[in-house]
Amino acid sequence: MKNTLFKVGDVITESKIFTLQDVQLFAELTGDFNPIHFDENYARKTIFKRPLVHGPLVITLLTTLFAKKMPGPGSVYLGHEVKYLNPVYHNDKIIGKLKLIEITEKGHYIIETTCEKENGDIVINGLARLKKF
Repeated sequence: MKNTLFKVGDVITESKIFTLQDVQLFAELTGDFNPIHFDENYARKTIFKRPLVHGPLVITLLTTLFAKKMPGPGSVYLGHEVKYLNPVYHNDKIIGKLKLIEITEKGHYIIETTCEKENGDIVINGLARLKKF
């Protein structure tokens, strides 16, 4: 196992406000122009009542933390079990949190992942596995 600057229990956080422009750019990149993300009238008729940020866009807050901080540059994303628990709306500030749960004998980082709103509502949680080279 490679030496690491991290130990089990370490926590890394970062926040981001997801704007309409972010949603638009993500849609242009992916082709996902589902009206639930853009159309106020459409969204009003759903349980969400207003347009949502794409769930995978919110996850990029976590993947950015993987690449920048834990495990950091040179890491490879091996898998991620994710649960979407609450909606994210345009201009919501989301706090991404990574907690190192385990470093396996193979050097895999097992990381608990969470995204939450400022009020504490958890919007995404999961468990990721990464390898740092």
